[in-house]
Amino acid sequence: MNEQLARTVAASCNEPVVVLDSERRIVAASDRAADALDGAQPGRRVGEELAAAHPDLLVLFLESPPELSAYQELRAGFTAAVSHELRTPLARLLALLESATLPGSDVAQLMEQAREEVEQARELIDDVLFLGELETGREVVSLGRTQVQPIVEEVVAALADRADNAQVTIAVRADERVALPLRPRMLRVTLENLLANAIRYAGAGSTCTVEVSETAEATVLAVSDDGKGVQAGDLPRLFERFYRGDQARTSRGTGLGLAIVKHVVTSAGGEIEATSEPGNGLTVTARFRM
Repeated sequence: MNEQLARTVAASCNEPVVVLDSERRIVAASDRAADALDGAQPGRRVGEELAAAHPDLLVLFLESPPELSAYQELRAGFTAAVSHELRTPLARLLALLESATLPGSDVAQLMEQAREEVEQARELIDDVLFLGELETGREVVSLGRTQVQPIVEEVVAALADRADNAQVTIAVRADERVALPLRPRMLRVTLENLLANAIRYAGAGSTCTVEVSETAEATVLAVSDDGKGVQAGDLPRLFERFYRGDQARTSRGTGLGLAIVKHVVTSAGGEIEATSEPGNGLTVTARFRM
Protein backbone atom coordinates (compact mmCIF):
# COMPACT_ATOMS: atom_id res chain seq x y z
CA MET A 1 0.00 0.00 0.00
CA ASN A 2 1.44 3.41 -0.99
CA GLU A 3 0.77 6.66 0.87
CA GLN A 4 -1.73 8.02 -1.64
CA LEU A 5 -3.76 4.82 -1.57
CA ALA A 6 -3.63 4.80 2.24
CA ARG A 7 -5.06 8.33 2.38
CA THR A 8 -7.78 7.47 -0.12
CA VAL A 9 -8.81 4.34 1.82
CA ALA A 10 -8.82 6.15 5.16
CA ALA A 11 -10.80 9.12 3.82
CA SER A 12 -13.55 6.86 2.47
CA CYS A 13 -13.75 4.59 5.51
CA ASN A 14 -16.54 4.85 8.08
CA GLU A 15 -14.59 2.76 10.61
CA PRO A 16 -11.84 3.94 13.02
CA VAL A 17 -8.86 3.07 10.78
CA VAL A 18 -5.34 4.46 11.12
CA VAL A 19 -2.43 3.69 8.78
CA LEU A 20 1.07 3.81 10.26
CA ASP A 21 4.55 3.63 8.81
CA SER A 22 7.24 1.24 10.09
CA GLU A 23 8.04 3.69 12.96
CA ARG A 24 4.35 3.69 14.01
CA ARG A 25 3.85 7.27 12.79
CA ILE A 26 0.48 8.25 11.30
CA VAL A 27 0.32 8.28 7.50
CA ALA A 28 -3.47 8.49 7.22
CA ALA A 29 -6.52 8.15 9.44
CA SER A 30 -10.28 8.06 9.03
CA ASP A 31 -12.44 10.69 10.73
CA ARG A 32 -13.55 8.20 13.41
CA ALA A 33 -9.92 7.30 14.14
CA ALA A 34 -9.03 10.98 14.46
CA ASP A 35 -11.89 11.45 16.93
CA ALA A 36 -10.82 8.41 18.96
CA LEU A 37 -7.21 9.60 19.13
CA ASP A 38 -8.11 13.27 19.80
CA GLY A 39 -6.40 14.23 16.59
CA ALA A 40 -4.47 12.28 13.98
CA GLN A 41 -1.91 14.62 12.51
CA PRO A 42 0.46 12.94 10.01
CA GLY A 43 3.72 12.09 11.71
CA ARG A 44 2.21 11.62 15.17
CA ARG A 45 3.41 8.38 16.75
CA VAL A 46 0.82 5.85 17.91
CA GLY A 47 2.54 3.55 20.40
CA GLU A 48 1.29 0.09 21.36
CA GLU A 49 -0.20 1.30 24.66
CA LEU A 50 -2.14 4.12 22.95
CA ALA A 51 -3.51 1.68 20.40
CA ALA A 52 -4.39 -0.80 23.17
CA ALA A 53 -6.37 1.92 24.95
CA HIS A 54 -8.69 2.04 21.90
CA PRO A 55 -9.66 -1.60 21.23
CA ASP A 56 -12.00 -0.61 18.36
CA LEU A 57 -9.17 1.09 16.48
CA LEU A 58 -8.00 -0.85 13.40
CA VAL A 59 -4.28 -0.33 12.91
CA LEU A 60 -2.80 -0.94 9.45
CA PHE A 61 0.82 -0.60 8.41
CA LEU A 62 1.95 1.08 5.23
CA GLU A 63 4.53 -1.69 4.99
CA SER A 64 5.36 -4.62 7.23
CA PRO A 65 7.15 -3.44 10.38
CA PRO A 66 10.85 -4.36 10.13
CA GLU A 67 10.63 -6.41 13.30
CA LEU A 68 7.74 -8.55 12.02
CA SER A 69 9.81 -11.49 10.75
CA ALA A 70 11.85 -11.50 13.96
CA TYR A 71 8.62 -11.42 15.97
CA GLN A 72 7.20 -14.33 13.98
CA GLU A 73 10.37 -16.32 14.61
CA LEU A 74 10.21 -15.50 18.31
CA ARG A 75 6.54 -16.45 18.45
CA ALA A 76 7.23 -19.79 16.78
CA GLY A 77 9.96 -20.53 19.31
CA PHE A 78 7.69 -19.48 22.16
CA THR A 79 4.91 -21.79 20.94
CA ALA A 80 7.34 -24.71 20.73
CA ALA A 81 8.60 -23.99 24.26
CA VAL A 82 5.05 -23.81 25.65
CA SER A 83 4.21 -27.15 24.03
CA HIS A 84 7.31 -28.73 25.55
CA GLU A 85 6.64 -27.30 29.01
CA LEU A 86 3.02 -28.47 28.99
CA ARG A 87 3.96 -32.02 28.04
CA THR A 88 5.90 -32.52 31.29
CA PRO A 89 3.03 -32.09 33.81
CA LEU A 90 0.62 -33.87 31.46
CA ALA A 91 2.96 -36.87 31.14
CA ARG A 92 3.36 -37.04 34.93
CA LEU A 93 -0.41 -36.73 35.36
CA LEU A 94 -1.03 -39.64 32.99
CA ALA A 95 1.54 -41.80 34.84
CA LEU A 96 -0.09 -41.02 38.19
CA LEU A 97 -3.57 -41.88 36.92
CA GLU A 98 -2.31 -45.16 35.48
CA SER A 99 -0.58 -45.98 38.79
CA ALA A 100 -3.83 -45.38 40.66
CA THR A 101 -5.42 -48.32 38.80
CA LEU A 102 -2.79 -50.80 40.01
CA PRO A 103 -3.64 -53.19 42.86
CA GLY A 104 -2.49 -51.97 46.27
CA SER A 105 -1.81 -48.40 45.16
CA ASP A 106 -2.27 -45.49 47.54
CA VAL A 107 -5.05 -43.83 45.57
CA ALA A 108 -5.45 -40.85 47.91
CA GLN A 109 -1.76 -39.93 47.70
CA LEU A 110 -1.66 -40.42 43.93
CA MET A 111 -4.76 -38.24 43.48
CA GLU A 112 -3.15 -35.48 45.53
CA GLN A 113 -0.04 -35.65 43.35
CA ALA A 114 -2.27 -35.58 40.26
CA ARG A 115 -4.02 -32.48 41.60
CA GLU A 116 -0.63 -30.77 41.98
CA GLU A 117 0.20 -31.57 38.35
CA VAL A 118 -3.10 -30.06 37.22
CA GLU A 119 -2.34 -26.93 39.25
CA GLN A 120 1.10 -26.77 37.64
CA ALA A 121 -0.42 -26.93 34.16
CA ARG A 122 -3.06 -24.33 35.07
CA GLU A 123 -0.42 -21.95 36.43
CA LEU A 124 1.65 -22.33 33.28
CA ILE A 125 -1.36 -21.64 31.03
CA ASP A 126 -2.30 -18.56 33.08
CA ASP A 127 1.25 -17.19 32.84
CA VAL A 128 1.45 -17.86 29.11
CA LEU A 129 -1.85 -16.06 28.48
CA PHE A 130 -0.86 -13.13 30.69
CA LEU A 131 2.53 -12.75 29.00
CA GLY A 132 0.77 -12.90 25.64
CA GLU A 133 -1.51 -10.03 26.70
CA LEU A 134 1.51 -8.00 27.74
CA GLU A 135 3.41 -8.61 24.52
CA THR A 136 0.47 -7.75 22.27
CA GLY A 137 -0.27 -4.56 24.19
CA ARG A 138 -3.73 -5.72 25.28
CA GLU A 139 -2.78 -5.26 28.93
CA VAL A 140 -1.84 -1.65 29.69
CA VAL A 141 1.03 -1.61 32.17
CA SER A 142 1.51 2.02 33.04
CA LEU A 143 -1.48 4.21 33.82
CA GLY A 144 -0.82 6.77 36.55
CA ARG A 145 1.23 6.01 39.67
CA THR A 146 0.54 3.60 42.53
CA GLN A 147 1.60 3.89 46.16
CA VAL A 148 3.91 0.96 46.76
CA GLN A 149 3.68 0.20 50.49
CA PRO A 150 0.01 -0.95 50.62
CA ILE A 151 0.58 -3.34 47.71
CA VAL A 152 3.78 -4.67 49.31
CA GLU A 153 1.93 -5.39 52.57
CA GLU A 154 -0.90 -7.11 50.66
CA VAL A 155 1.44 -9.36 48.68
CA VAL A 156 3.61 -10.24 51.70
CA ALA A 157 0.48 -11.25 53.65
CA ALA A 158 -0.76 -13.37 50.74
CA LEU A 159 2.55 -15.24 50.50
CA ALA A 160 3.15 -15.61 54.24
CA ASP A 161 2.13 -19.29 54.43
CA ARG A 162 4.27 -20.20 51.43
CA ALA A 163 7.25 -18.39 52.96
CA ASP A 164 6.74 -20.16 56.30
CA ASN A 165 6.62 -23.55 54.59
CA ALA A 166 9.89 -22.76 52.79
CA GLN A 167 11.41 -21.40 56.03
CA VAL A 168 12.08 -18.04 54.38
CA THR A 169 11.65 -14.79 56.34
CA ILE A 170 10.32 -11.74 54.50
CA ALA A 171 11.43 -8.26 55.59
CA VAL A 172 10.11 -4.96 54.21
CA ARG A 173 11.83 -1.59 54.02
CA ALA A 174 9.47 0.64 52.08
CA ASP A 175 9.13 4.41 52.14
CA GLU A 176 5.37 4.96 52.42
CA ARG A 177 5.63 8.10 50.26
CA VAL A 178 7.03 6.29 47.22
CA ALA A 179 4.86 5.60 44.17
CA LEU A 180 5.76 3.72 40.99
CA PRO A 181 4.51 4.34 37.42
CA LEU A 182 2.56 1.07 37.35
CA ARG A 183 -1.09 0.17 37.59
CA PRO A 184 -1.93 -1.56 40.90
CA ARG A 185 -2.41 -4.93 39.19
CA MET A 186 0.96 -4.65 37.42
CA LEU A 187 2.74 -3.71 40.65
CA ARG A 188 1.08 -6.65 42.41
CA VAL A 189 2.12 -9.07 39.65
CA THR A 190 5.70 -7.79 39.79
CA LEU A 191 5.98 -8.20 43.55
CA GLU A 192 4.27 -11.60 43.57
CA ASN A 193 6.69 -12.99 41.00
CA LEU A 194 9.81 -11.53 42.62
CA LEU A 195 8.86 -12.77 46.09
CA ALA A 196 7.72 -16.17 44.82
CA ASN A 197 11.07 -16.55 43.05
CA ALA A 198 12.98 -15.80 46.26
CA ILE A 199 10.78 -18.12 48.35
CA ARG A 200 11.21 -20.94 45.84
CA TYR A 201 14.98 -20.74 45.36
CA ALA A 202 16.67 -18.91 48.26
CA GLY A 203 16.69 -21.92 50.56
CA ALA A 204 15.60 -22.66 54.13
CA GLY A 205 16.79 -20.14 56.72
CA SER A 206 17.10 -17.31 54.19
CA THR A 207 15.73 -13.79 54.50
CA CYS A 208 14.10 -12.02 51.56
CA THR A 209 13.99 -8.22 51.74
CA VAL A 210 11.69 -5.94 49.78
CA GLU A 211 13.11 -2.43 49.59
CA VAL A 212 11.45 0.61 48.02
CA SER A 213 13.31 3.91 47.89
CA GLU A 214 13.56 7.12 45.96
CA THR A 215 16.55 9.23 44.94
CA ALA A 216 16.86 12.38 42.89
CA GLU A 217 17.43 10.26 39.78
CA ALA A 218 15.12 7.27 40.17
CA THR A 219 12.51 5.34 42.11
CA VAL A 220 13.87 1.91 43.01
CA LEU A 221 12.18 -1.39 43.83
CA ALA A 222 14.60 -4.12 44.93
CA VAL A 223 13.89 -7.66 46.11
CA SER A 224 16.94 -9.43 47.53
CA ASP A 225 17.72 -12.56 49.49
CA ASP A 226 20.77 -13.92 51.31
CA GLY A 227 20.29 -17.46 50.06
CA LYS A 228 22.01 -19.76 47.60
CA GLY A 229 22.54 -17.19 44.88
CA VAL A 230 22.88 -17.84 41.16
CA GLN A 231 25.78 -19.22 39.15
CA ALA A 232 27.56 -16.65 36.97
CA GLY A 233 26.62 -18.54 33.81
CA ASP A 234 22.92 -18.46 34.71
CA LEU A 235 22.70 -14.78 35.67
CA PRO A 236 22.50 -13.24 32.16
CA ARG A 237 19.63 -15.57 31.27
CA LEU A 238 17.41 -15.17 34.34
CA PHE A 239 14.83 -13.08 32.50
CA GLU A 240 14.51 -15.45 29.54
CA ARG A 241 11.21 -17.27 29.19
CA PHE A 242 11.32 -20.86 30.47
CA TYR A 243 15.00 -20.63 31.39
CA ARG A 244 15.95 -22.47 34.57
CA GLY A 245 19.35 -22.81 36.12
CA ASP A 246 20.61 -26.15 37.41
CA GLN A 247 19.17 -25.74 40.91
CA ALA A 248 15.79 -24.64 39.51
CA ARG A 249 15.20 -27.51 37.10
CA THR A 250 13.40 -29.63 39.70
CA SER A 251 11.23 -26.74 40.90
CA ARG A 252 7.49 -26.35 40.41
CA GLY A 253 7.78 -22.90 38.81
CA THR A 254 6.59 -22.11 35.28
CA GLY A 255 9.83 -20.44 34.21
CA LEU A 256 7.91 -17.29 33.21
CA GLY A 257 7.83 -15.24 36.42
CA LEU A 258 10.96 -13.15 35.85
CA ALA A 259 10.17 -12.78 32.14
CA ILE A 260 6.82 -11.27 33.13
CA VAL A 261 8.54 -8.95 35.61
CA LYS A 262 10.98 -7.74 32.98
CA HIS A 263 8.21 -7.08 30.46
CA VAL A 264 6.15 -5.11 32.98
CA VAL A 265 9.10 -2.99 34.12
CA THR A 266 10.47 -2.20 30.67
CA SER A 267 6.98 -1.49 29.26
CA ALA A 268 6.61 1.17 31.97
CA GLY A 269 9.90 2.76 30.93
CA GLY A 270 11.97 1.20 33.70
CA GLU A 271 15.20 -0.80 33.78
CA ILE A 272 15.79 -4.11 35.51
CA GLU A 273 18.89 -6.04 36.48
CA ALA A 274 19.86 -9.06 38.54
CA THR A 275 23.05 -9.36 40.57
CA SER A 276 24.31 -12.37 42.49
CA GLU A 277 27.23 -14.40 43.68
CA PRO A 278 26.92 -18.10 44.56
CA GLY A 279 26.24 -18.39 48.27
CA ASN A 280 25.53 -14.68 48.65
CA GLY A 281 21.94 -14.48 47.45
CA LEU A 282 20.21 -12.78 44.53
CA THR A 283 19.08 -9.17 44.11
CA VAL A 284 16.63 -8.07 41.41
CA THR A 285 16.44 -4.29 41.05
CA ALA A 286 13.92 -2.27 39.02
CA ARG A 287 14.69 1.42 38.45
CA PHE A 288 12.28 4.00 37.12
CA ARG A 289 14.06 7.22 36.14
CA MET A 290 12.51 10.44 37.40
